[in-house]
Amino acid sequence: MKHTLRTLAGTTVAAGILAGCAAPGAGSGVASAPAGQPPAGGQCNAAPAQSFIGKDSTASVMEAARVQSGAHMARVLRPGQMITKEYNAQRLNLVVDDTGRITAVRCG
Repeated sequence: MKHTLRTLAGTTVAAGILAGCAAPGAGSGVASAPAGQPPAGGQCNAAPAQSFIGKDSTASVMEAARVQSGAHMARVLRPGQMITKEYNAQRLNLVVDDTGRITAVRCG
């Protein structure tokens, strides 16, 4: 019985650790629609979000830009950062400089 409880506890801890690694957090540079709520549109249109150029890429600015663009998710692209190159019509990209200031806003 003790062995079964120990195995179950170990499995639960491992599952929790893996779930934490998979979920985008505040420091991940990725924002998406809150769980349980539909996205604020889904199809990205960067034109309405151009007003965010020159602003700092805080979490609240990133979310406001995502909502204004109608994108399902947003990400911050930093200088020299490795990124996936596939185009995603539901994603807003906020390109920032070394200080974290937004220099470009585009979909993809």
